[in-house]
Amino acid sequence: MNDSMKNEVLAKAKEAGVKFIRLQFTDILGVLKNVAITVEQLEKALDGELMFDGSSIFGFTRIEESDMYLRPDPKTFTVFPWRPRDGAVARLMCDVYNPDGTPFEGCPRNALKKVIDEAAELGYTMQVGPELEFFLFHIDESGYPTLKTHDRAGYFDLTPVDMGEDARRNMVLTLEEMGFEIEASHHEVAPGQHEIDFKYSDALDIADKIVTFKFVVRTIAQRHGLHATFMPKPVFGINGSGMHMNQSLFKNGENVFFNPGDPMQLSREAYHYIGGLIKHARALSAITNPTVNSYKRLVPGYEAPVYVAWSGRNRSPLIRIPAKRGMSTRVELRNPDPSCNPYLAIAACLRAGLDGIKNGIEPPPPCDRNIYQMTVAERKELGINNLPGSLMEAIEELIADEVIRDALGPHIFDKYVEAKTIEWDRYRVRVHQWEIEEYLTKF
Repeated sequence: MNDSMKNEVLAKAKEAGVKFIRLQFTDILGVLKNVAITVEQLEKALDGELMFDGSSIFGFTRIEESDMYLRPDPKTFTVFPWRPRDGAVARLMCDVYNPDGTPFEGCPRNALKKVIDEAAELGYTMQVGPELEFFLFHIDESGYPTLKTHDRAGYFDLTPVDMGEDARRNMVLTLEEMGFEIEASHHEVAPGQHEIDFKYSDALDIADKIVTFKFVVRTIAQRHGLHATFMPKPVFGINGSGMHMNQSLFKNGENVFFNPGDPMQLSREAYHYIGGLIKHARALSAITNPTVNSYKRLVPGYEAPVYVAWSGRNRSPLIRIPAKRGMSTRVELRNPDPSCNPYLAIAACLRAGLDGIKNGIEPPPPCDRNIYQMTVAERKELGINNLPGSLMEAIEELIADEVIRDALGPHIFDKYVEAKTIEWDRYRVRVHQWEIEEYLTKF
């Protein structure tokens, strides 16, 4: 970090009356972690001299090699608006480094930066626009989350049926104070379900923003006596929460996915990028849909994509091309959910798309029919495959896909597969309420 960037952060901290700084990073599962320091230690932290115990973070290091360093990104400095102005609290997102000064390969932010650098070698920068959905639930008298919501609203409804509108309004105002450009916020399809959309940006900035977004939404919900959850499918029988991911590549300030001379106004890079996403879709789902619960959302009937296909107009396939063209030309991947680690999910998507471009992978013909209404035979005739039906099926696809494995790097891949295999086994051996209701009196 050069002196001018460091001095700018120090000046901002002094001007805002900051007393505490949270140095934030995620583990490989995307869980936000932090080390809190006082402002007196900020210069030392900005010089990359702050050490922490990496053996305490899942997927990082063993106890015999636990010393690790945090290197803050000065562009991510922001003050928490909900904390007192006297003795204010700020944060910095950090990269994790080894004691020898090399980037730690188990750091998800470093993994994304590695794939971003690969794209840069081809002249590309990735732009991402996420659409995060979440639920707001009541808490009980002991402060524990419930599945109860007091609204009866649906898509785009407003008060009085949308009882979460005040909380959502405060979330938007808080996010704007922290540098987000909010494009839209609204009630979603299911009772208690909401969506807040913010402007697209470069891949690393958006990954940081997704992590920050989830932290802010949960914090503001708590201040309204509510619990915000990004669990993909908390309630059976209603829509789950997704995180549609709009993606595009730019070169020399121009959107390379746009070609006005093509019938769909898409470039060869766009077609090949789609081809790469489709080729690796089943392995990608292990990263973009990373929990047992994720696959309860990916079922027919609730608007979530199940079938590996693409279209320029209908929303039943995995990939949709929104209507806007020119600088707004983009590919919308519809299966990711907000429980994913955004650094790993964006890295894996970018690597899949780059594989398509490098190897000229042609996508299948677009499918403009409602795939949900097709028979199995019709889908088979059109070569439309399914996404994995379970976490373990997705993990097996990931293990077999060298391109997506390489995007993660060997350290993250090994630890991730280990964690998800344990998660699946814990779920697999548990006796669930459905089984009790289905079998206890039948046999």
